[in-house]
Amino acid sequence: MLTKVFGSAVFGVEATTITVEVNVDNGIGYHLVGLPDNAIKESNYRIAAALKNNGYKIPGKKITINMAPADLRKEGSAYDLTLALGILAASGQIKSPDIEDYLIMGELSLDGAVQPIKGALPIAIKAQEEGYKGFILPKENAKEAAIVGKLEVYGVECIQEVIDFFDVGKPLEPTIIDTREEFYNKLDFPEFDFSDVRGQESIKRCMEIAAAGGHNIILIGPPGAGKTMLAKRLPSILPPMTLHEALETTKIHSVVGKIKDMGLMSQRPFRSPHHTISDVALVGGGSYPQPGEISLAHNGVLFLDELPEFKRTVLEVMRQPLEDREVTISRAKFTVTYPSSFMLVASMNPSPGGYFNDPDAPVTSSQAEMQRYLGKISGPLLDRIDIHIEVTPVPFEKLSDDRKGESSVDIRKRVTQARELQTERFKDLEKVHYNAQMNTKQIREYCKLDEASLQLLKNAMERLNLSARAYDRILKVARTIADLENAKAITGDHISEAIQYRSLDREGWLG
Repeated sequence: MLTKVFGSAVFGVEATTITVEVNVDNGIGYHLVGLPDNAIKESNYRIAAALKNNGYKIPGKKITINMAPADLRKEGSAYDLTLALGILAASGQIKSPDIEDYLIMGELSLDGAVQPIKGALPIAIKAQEEGYKGFILPKENAKEAAIVGKLEVYGVECIQEVIDFFDVGKPLEPTIIDTREEFYNKLDFPEFDFSDVRGQESIKRCMEIAAAGGHNIILIGPPGAGKTMLAKRLPSILPPMTLHEALETTKIHSVVGKIKDMGLMSQRPFRSPHHTISDVALVGGGSYPQPGEISLAHNGVLFLDELPEFKRTVLEVMRQPLEDREVTISRAKFTVTYPSSFMLVASMNPSPGGYFNDPDAPVTSSQAEMQRYLGKISGPLLDRIDIHIEVTPVPFEKLSDDRKGESSVDIRKRVTQARELQTERFKDLEKVHYNAQMNTKQIREYCKLDEASLQLLKNAMERLNLSARAYDRILKVARTIADLENAKAITGDHISEAIQYRSLDREGWLG
């Protein structure tokens, strides 16, 4: 007897439906075909034990299982439940007239318990698109899959529940979530707040500008000046995620199995990988591609602490994703694309000893050591960072001051207003949503200067020996400063402030 059961495979952040054809015939043997990996080939041992412990068995006949399309590589243990039900239905141990109306996924324990899977959200989206009646999956993944409307989602704890559902019609409890209500109820503020930061007013202002225009930023300062503390608080002043952004971000985290009982993500991600990270772990990839840290930071912040300590090759592979806002991984048989639109926040000491440019600290690094240390960061990477700011240690008077600084809630209001102006400005452009994404043509159109401002910029570039790459960056940042003040035109004051945020372009740093 031949039975068809449906599962799904995830490639990139999209799912593909897999048809599991199970044929039970006279003879002896167990043949699993259709490019399964080792985890799927080993499933027959898990399935045999799970069925035996629940009063069923793998029949002693010739069982042929084909996972179609047969030329697509399948991986992972999430097909255990699909294969087990196919075997039970094909061997006549259970009645299953409508098994083809459901998508079924789950890993089995030896006692028949169903373990969580990865990628439940993309699979649920595909199931809804293709018109399946329902999606049966592990209970831990049910909230995540129930984000998708117009699809019955059934979370199960053991294989017996699924058998009873098909064989005797015992109903399963559907998981129902009001996606919009859940999303807006969870829009609370993160634990880190800017009111905790003493002093550092100029750096807070810089962070506000970076958040308002989506600009990449690098903080340069000695140990203990507060670089990490400031970076951790950046997500708290970014505009709240839209429902579309939340779905996109949740999808990526679902693929790597980081959602489970969370349901829809409402906080912007903050990723802070260690400097020993490999290039594959950062941008994604592997023999069976997975999203990297830059994709997990999509719609949020990627924080690289101690930037020069990262391997140069790791930093160089970030250049293209920073520009394109997506990363494409190609293999011989397939290509996957992961979105990676994130804000880069980097921090570094100004020298190997940490105290260069600090008049009160002993000089511990020579000029040659300085150049070697800063030389680890390439010009093309710095080219993609709009704002460079020096962070100085906070004096004791400000540290001991009891007065609280401005809260993240207040700063976020100004940032959100500036972002709304940009959304309106770029509404006709498909790939531009905020100032940092402007290309040269758009900068010429939206960042026009009057004669006085142009002369100011020219003088500053000549006097401070700013590089040519700084020109576009200064204009972008000046446009954001103008947006924060709700000004239509860029003035000399905006240009003056933007020029201050190009520390690393000045002679004496990377000279």
